[in-house]
Amino acid sequence: MKNSMLDPTANSIAPHRAAYLVAKEPTPNHFGDKLVRRLGCGLAAALALLATNPVAAQTPSPEEGFVSLFDGKTLTGWKVGDNATLFHVEDGTIVMNCPADNHRPAHLFYDGDVNGHTFKNFDLRVDVLTYPGANSGIYFHTEFQDAGFPKKGLECQMDNSHVDWRRTGSLYGLFNLTWGPETPSADNKQTVVYLASAPVRDEVWYTQEIICRDGLVTVKLNGQPIFTYQISDADSVHRLSSGATWLPAGTFALQGHPPMAGHISKVCFRNIRVKVLPG
Repeated sequence: MKNSMLDPTANSIAPHRAAYLVAKEPTPNHFGDKLVRRLGCGLAAALALLATNPVAAQTPSPEEGFVSLFDGKTLTGWKVGDNATLFHVEDGTIVMNCPADNHRPAHLFYDGDVNGHTFKNFDLRVDVLTYPGANSGIYFHTEFQDAGFPKKGLECQMDNSHVDWRRTGSLYGLFNLTWGPETPSADNKQTVVYLASAPVRDEVWYTQEIICRDGLVTVKLNGQPIFTYQISDADSVHRLSSGATWLPAGTFALQGHPPMAGHISKVCFRNIRVKVLPG
């Protein structure tokens, strides 16, 4: 891919005719998971939304109430522990670049002054560019962890072409989107919704948005709502069916995920901004 992909004049992808779904945290017997898995394709088709004008991620204009979390020049206000060299700043972007021979994750946590780096209700918008084979994500309601994958909080997945079938926008292990070509195993018990086509793609800037209001999580891609998911008991610390621990509030983190065999894992982030919502 040419370096021009990092150029502010690069085009963004148009919105997807997305499946807008409303879901709740499943009960331990996974009955809801199995039902959505079986009906996912039908729901996606029946609840499709018409596409609207694309969001021009490459030319951000001021958004009322939003505050930037990234100064475009340094990692001031961000903290990373183990494997810190995966992250650096280049051409106004945070670049996560995990080489083929690096097999440890790294996570860049927001540790700055905005809202004391603790967010309960918020609207977070991040402009993202993924390279082929990349795997990353945005954690929210999390806290700093020096090494390994965060055990607290939720990850909103970034994966358009990795071998992991859980695609961009998924709440990892909790409410998953996929559009292939990889598919879940036959014994999968996680909730899966199948989309007929990819709402975003590699090597094109897009905007990934997470809105959280008292545990009601809405994911948008390029401004288009994809789904809304309700976390039960959102005001209490508890274990989710994904295995992660839900925190009533927390910070954000950008993921550096080890690459699949024979690839790098590279993602660029820019225009990271948040609006703190009441509650």
